[in-house]
Amino acid sequence: MIQRRSAERFLDRRDAGRRLAETVRTVLPATEPPGLIVLGLPRGGVVVADELATVLAAQLDALIVRKISHPSRPELALGAVTAVGVFCNESLCRRLGVSATTFEELAAVQAEEVRRRERSLRGDRPPLALSGRTVLVIDDGLATGATATAALRAARTHTPAWLGFAAPVGSASAAAAVAPKTTRFVCPVIPTIFMSVSRFYRAFPQVTDAEVVEILTGAA
Repeated sequence: MIQRRSAERFLDRRDAGRRLAETVRTVLPATEPPGLIVLGLPRGGVVVADELATVLAAQLDALIVRKISHPSRPELALGAVTAVGVFCNESLCRRLGVSATTFEELAAVQAEEVRRRERSLRGDRPPLALSGRTVLVIDDGLATGATATAALRAARTHTPAWLGFAAPVGSASAAAAVAPKTTRFVCPVIPTIFMSVSRFYRAFPQVTDAEVVEILTGAA
């Protein structure tokens, strides 16, 4: 499900989470207890997911993903890494002349960062069991779709009964790439011209690891 309201801006991530929840509510399947699991993508996606989970009375957890950025153009995502594997945007790598060896080296660095974040953000708390559950992956924005694609692939390995993705804002190209990979796709703002996620928030501060830990601890 994609709605286009290109002029819309959110006050901050929590405002985005509350407003996104109202759209998500209309596409969720009917579930018996224990209901919906919301997986936020650290760091900013966890803040959006926390607010959405509160509105929808859902369980909250994090799905840790690291973008593999181009060495000289960090805004470009060559792929992404999760705890269960690596996603490579092969067409972009070919277009930019990134060799398989270079990509593997970049991926190895981010794989180590995923392991570090799993330890620092989750501690000794095990992840929620997703098998047979209704699961919704959340981020604060969708730029290239690489992170979302890796996250959905990782979540699907746990065999949820229903797997959706939602973000407050995203580029048209990323939305087109990610939507077919989900049971339901929700992105209320898809502008005609997309420059960056931050342009669609009045306040878009950096989210710290400490904030994510506090949110996840409170949700446990």
